[in-house]
Amino acid sequence: MSTNSPGSSTIARLTGRAGEPAQQALLLLRTVFTVAPIAFGLDKFFNVMVDWPIYLAPWINDIAPGSGQDFMYFVGATEILAGVIVALKPRYGAYIVAGWLAGIVLNLLTHSGYYDIALRDFGLMLAALTLARLASVYDPPLRLGRH
Repeated sequence: MSTNSPGSSTIARLTGRAGEPAQQALLLLRTVFTVAPIAFGLDKFFNVMVDWPIYLAPWINDIAPGSGQDFMYFVGATEILAGVIVALKPRYGAYIVAGWLAGIVLNLLTHSGYYDIALRDFGLMLAALTLARLASVYDPPLRLGRH
């Protein structure tokens, strides 16, 4: 796409470098890891897409306070927060999402019958780590207390 084509100025504003594939990949991954955790986190409160507590390994359900659905409220709030952090600061938020996905993979691997979903979430974890690496180049670190 040339820089004079329709829409290129929008891409340039969004990415800073309209023709740079790595910057475009960052934008794509940042969008996905903002929208998906927020959407799935919200659904933990309403169970529209799926009855989320069925994915909770029994050993986690046994040690978590309250019911499986009560734990899903915590999960949902955490996912929403992770999505917001990715939107604001992907350099750090991507590692939070990757860690969260690692926990989900561990949960699913210890809950018989969900190995296919564990594999999918492992791939998502790798994509979140890819976002973190891209963000380490394109998203400047926080400079707290420095002038």
